[in-house]
Amino acid sequence: MTLQPIRRALLSVSDKTGLIDLGQKLAGRGVTLLSTGGTAKALREAGLDVTDVAEVTGFPEMMDGRVKTLHPMVHGGLLALRDDAGHVKAMEDHGIAPIDLLVVNLYPFEETVAKGGDYDDCIENIDIGGPAMIRAAAKNHAFVSTVVDVADYDALLAELDANDGQTTLAFRQRLAQTAYARTGAYDAAVSTWMAGAIDLATPRRRAFAGDLRQELRYGENPHQTASFYTDGTGRPGVATATQHQGKELSYNNINDTDAAFELVAEFDPADGPAVAIIKHANPCGVARGATLLEAYQKAFDCDRTSAFGGIVALNMPLDEETAQAIVEIFTEVVIAPGASDAAKAVFAGKKNLRLLTTDGLPDPKAAQLTYRQVAGGMLVQDKDTGHVPAADLRVVTKVQPTDAQMADLQFAWKVAKHVKSNAIVYVKDGATVGVGAGQMSRLDSALIAAKKSERMAEAMGLDQPLTIGSAVASDAFFPFADGLMEAASAGATCVIQPGGSMRDNEVIAAADAAGIAMVFTGMRHFKH
Repeated sequence: MTLQPIRRALLSVSDKTGLIDLGQKLAGRGVTLLSTGGTAKALREAGLDVTDVAEVTGFPEMMDGRVKTLHPMVHGGLLALRDDAGHVKAMEDHGIAPIDLLVVNLYPFEETVAKGGDYDDCIENIDIGGPAMIRAAAKNHAFVSTVVDVADYDALLAELDANDGQTTLAFRQRLAQTAYARTGAYDAAVSTWMAGAIDLATPRRRAFAGDLRQELRYGENPHQTASFYTDGTGRPGVATATQHQGKELSYNNINDTDAAFELVAEFDPADGPAVAIIKHANPCGVARGATLLEAYQKAFDCDRTSAFGGIVALNMPLDEETAQAIVEIFTEVVIAPGASDAAKAVFAGKKNLRLLTTDGLPDPKAAQLTYRQVAGGMLVQDKDTGHVPAADLRVVTKVQPTDAQMADLQFAWKVAKHVKSNAIVYVKDGATVGVGAGQMSRLDSALIAAKKSERMAEAMGLDQPLTIGSAVASDAFFPFADGLMEAASAGATCVIQPGGSMRDNEVIAAADAAGIAMVFTGMRHFKH
């Protein structure tokens, strides 16, 4: 009894992609087609016989289409158990015919929000009848097939071909799971939008949803299963990028590529080229340059060892010269807002290198939520879009930073926001020259960053490390003067930090004694 024939189908879709082909093939199998509004019109214009739902219910569509399928003649046909004598009798008594297939995709609510629709537009694009029918049909999947994605049309037709116009229980179960996920995601989108629309920062209930983009080979480690879901926001980045070559991205590739692109987006292309190189979600080199090639080389020179097997992100389209430099070492992924044909040709010889291009850069100031699972729950917060204008920076030392130092301090501050805490970042001439990340002690981060710079100086044959004369950023305040003095010992001549420690006066006094300039931002950038 697992096989159920498709004799009568109700089609009501917002997205008309593939509709005519599906309708023609169902009609070719002798399936009776029911439909509503624009869907019925499109099918008729294609020469298909269609029965309006209004003819079945005896009620016209009303209230601007808000009421059309909410009727026992529709829901009875979807919900009736074909093997229950009482249900069958009720159908006979009330003239309700069974509906064996429901094909529905919902009003384009997410698209309306993405396009910036106003409150009333968004409300009008909340589908009511569609989700009600989907949930009814999916509940009755023992008898009814429920299709909510255009992507499943071919699978439905293949199932009918394989089973002489019937569907199997296993197939209907998979469709039902997809159907409930779709209505769940739809409701999640509505509730998330509404929380923002009414300025409700901490709603009593939150819903989370995503669409499968990719089944991954494994997670962070080979023994972990993993997959990649998109959230429908369309934010430029790894979720919306086009991959031009190379094997599929891994879990770690996706995580690191996202970190790289979000970091490089901090640097407006209008201010010049910028490149970020990421390893294990931390920057190992970030730089500006007169050209992309110069920016890449300066970023690479911060930590050439860690750059091997890293992720490279650019804030403008990749050119041939930069591509030539990138392929000189093993690189996992390159992501940029575009790439020239010549650059693609350079990469074509490196089959394992993935090239991703996007339609633009993500807006680093755009409001967004971030989620992190903990045992038994979920932490939700606003994305760190914090930005401190130059006018709001406060010099707290006797020595004032020069214009060049202030530029490096602001550069270092942008990078520090994307470094795992505790974060210490040394910058000189618009390029990182030492990065200390993820240490339990801020002093240790300062030491590690300085030591990396010393090693790079030796590798490059320099007389002294590039931290000499550098600017240094700390993502949070210095609780003691020791971290600051370590930075000064490494050659830093100016410091940017949030301030706010109980010992700020001691730290300021230490900076004055060392003759270095210090700037307070009043904002912290922890990243765990």
